[in-house]
Amino acid sequence: MEEAIRPWRRATITVSLIAALELVLLIVAGAVILAPPLERALRRHAVKAAQEPQPKRAAPAPIVHRAPPAPKPSHPRRGTSVLVLNGNGRNGAAHDEAAKLENLGYRIAGAADARRHDYATTVVMYKSGFRAEGLRLARDLHVGAVGPLDGIGVHALEGGQLAVIIGAR
Repeated sequence: MEEAIRPWRRATITVSLIAALELVLLIVAGAVILAPPLERALRRHAVKAAQEPQPKRAAPAPIVHRAPPAPKPSHPRRGTSVLVLNGNGRNGAAHDEAAKLENLGYRIAGAADARRHDYATTVVMYKSGFRAEGLRLARDLHVGAVGPLDGIGVHALEGGQLAVIIGAR
């Protein structure tokens, strides 16, 4: 019985292979026949699109982010006390900056070393309610980094409202 099945199996595999080969040949023939007209149509479309004038589009309006205006300080410089901390490790940096601030009219709460000496830039920090004074101090010192107290407790300000950590720049 098994002998009777084998020729049919072999015949089925052979016919399937021939059908697959015919399918591949039909696909290749179709591509060869359809490629030139398709190429001409695509080329005409591309040339037509390139020759048509492009509609002018309005340039998008630039997005401008404006910072809210800085509030006016409610305390004068002589009524604002500043703690100056050396965050760059250079000897005398905090005392030099404190002298500069005194010349600008600020009261100095103290001058000392910061916990770390790896600050890259100078930072001005302010206690709650003294944002305007912190922004003014940053303007006076030409400092761009200003923010609320971070890492320094209010008790560590030694009575000051602002803190300046002197960085390498």
